[in-house]
Amino acid sequence: MEIACLDLEGVLIPEIWINVAELTGVDELRATTRDIPDYNVLMQQRLRLLDENGLGIESVQEVIDKLDPLEGAPEFLDWLRERFQVVILSDTFYEFAKPLMKKLGYPALFCHKLSISDSGKITDYHLRMEDQKRESVKRFHELNFKTIATGDSYNDTTMLGEANRGILFCPPQNVIDEFPQYPVATDYEQLKAEFLKAQAEILGE
Repeated sequence: MEIACLDLEGVLIPEIWINVAELTGVDELRATTRDIPDYNVLMQQRLRLLDENGLGIESVQEVIDKLDPLEGAPEFLDWLRERFQVVILSDTFYEFAKPLMKKLGYPALFCHKLSISDSGKITDYHLRMEDQKRESVKRFHELNFKTIATGDSYNDTTMLGEANRGILFCPPQNVIDEFPQYPVATDYEQLKAEFLKAQAEILGE
């Protein structure tokens, strides 16, 4: 059976940092990998902004507790599980994602970890490894799995390139323009169709 590798934010759940920015009023926290492709540069900016504005893990978790999966995401995930092995490959953090994983039925999630002080300050972040989305897909291939990957942003494109088939889901225009080799789905029905098409192509090879 093929493995479906999905990004989390922008594919199944809203962008966490955009919602943090809206609730806290710190507009610079709206930046994502759609805006700053280098994830380490982006995270250093986020940690600096949190510190400058006195925002700790509780402030972020208050936002996350109010979030729900994107409309139709749980049903899409159920549909996908009937046809594929499903793994979420995300650049979020376990400390952020846990409440939303419950709402999605606890899918397998590979992501990163935070360091948090006793006072609740987010002091550092720890990547599982550099480019962990692509590296995870490489490991699946070493186990003789075929993979189909989908994501919405710059930090998903190496994963899409490593997979047997890649699909962009609701990406910004600049990502579409830079990566025209990937089909684009703009809703879950289109995404289902692209997964089935990719699966048929893989099985026909």
